[in-house]
Amino acid sequence: MAMSRAAAAVRQRRCGPLLPAARSMASWFGHVERAAKDPILGVTEAFLADPSPDKVNVGVGAYRDDDGKPVVLECVREAERRVAGSTNMEYLPMGGSVKMIEESLKLAYGEDSEFIKDKRIAAVQALSGTGACRLFADFQKRFLPDSQIYIPTPTWSNHHNIWRDAQVPQRTFAYYHPESRGLDFAGLMDDIKNAPEGSFFLLHACAHNPTGVDPSEEQWREISHQFKVKNHFPFFDMAYQGFASGDPERDAKAIRIFLEDGHQIGCAQSYAKNMGLYGQRAGCLSILCDDEIQAVAVKSQLQQIARPMYSNPPLHGALIVSTILGDPALKSLWLKEVKGMADRIIGMRKALKESLEKLGSPLSWEHITNQIGMFCYSGMTPEQVDRLTNEFHIYMTRNGRISMAGVTTGNVAYLANAIHEVTKTN
Repeated sequence: MAMSRAAAAVRQRRCGPLLPAARSMASWFGHVERAAKDPILGVTEAFLADPSPDKVNVGVGAYRDDDGKPVVLECVREAERRVAGSTNMEYLPMGGSVKMIEESLKLAYGEDSEFIKDKRIAAVQALSGTGACRLFADFQKRFLPDSQIYIPTPTWSNHHNIWRDAQVPQRTFAYYHPESRGLDFAGLMDDIKNAPEGSFFLLHACAHNPTGVDPSEEQWREISHQFKVKNHFPFFDMAYQGFASGDPERDAKAIRIFLEDGHQIGCAQSYAKNMGLYGQRAGCLSILCDDEIQAVAVKSQLQQIARPMYSNPPLHGALIVSTILGDPALKSLWLKEVKGMADRIIGMRKALKESLEKLGSPLSWEHITNQIGMFCYSGMTPEQVDRLTNEFHIYMTRNGRISMAGVTTGNVAYLANAIHEVTKTN
């Protein structure tokens, strides 16, 4: 029976407008288009689809051993043995594991940090470095809605996605110098000086991704001084502490310099690279505050932001991290193993550089060993990278970023020869 006009009017007031009769439920999402492939994850997909026995993947940002296999650290295996069956599976608090946070802060700020003793740091467990950055970006938008973030050129591509989706306006600052394959320190300092007073800056604490180019200690001191002059806020993304040089203390030097100079800072920590906990999503976000009262307030707000996102962070990765860092013997083993990973990467840098030089390459490859960490920013063009893929079945991102973790004693000569072939005419 047809609905009367009066009944329809009552229904519309109660339930909203009537749907057009011709509209089916299937049409609700008919306008949604397929998203563009992630430039990094798409490389792995293409690699896996390639049947060539000679294929090489130097695009993935995950550590591999010298046989090209994923690695689980022995300290992690031992921590898992200790954790298994030792606890229940209840929710963690919204702020995460207290023990993991305590150990993370000591790693970033120092074992004897006065800021930890004075309880001036607001910190929560986060979903690895990505989650820590996103929590901070949302915090920035909520409590400093008129602020913007300065991001280095280039940077890890997901940084742009994170602050974009948090609706924080982005600006860029000079960082990489293509001609020297090194740091554009003059341009960086100019952009810091010219940014509006009190700006937010995203800084890579060590092993800059994707370039592998880090400021020297003296340059970090100059950067810190200029931040002080302009009252800028430094937010450090520290995804590679220990993995860069093999020494977690050395890799935290930039943060320690800023702390010595009296800055308030933010810090995102990740245990993906330095403990190999890629799939556990273990990380920490910390913000240094004026005092304990402010730190309590800030932490409470970070937890409120996390609540509608994921409610509580995952338990297993937090247990592994806190077990390793909280036990002197396991921590000592971790320090040995993370140095072993860093040393292998450094060794592969040397081997790749020497292989290219032996082939008689007319180009300088000094930047391979001058850069540090997971990645080498090779300087190759997108067209040259395409040739590597099409002719030699070598896979990497089109910006020329080589994941040194994918380079092994078994493939370094093949990789060097291919790079030589596509670059020798330039």
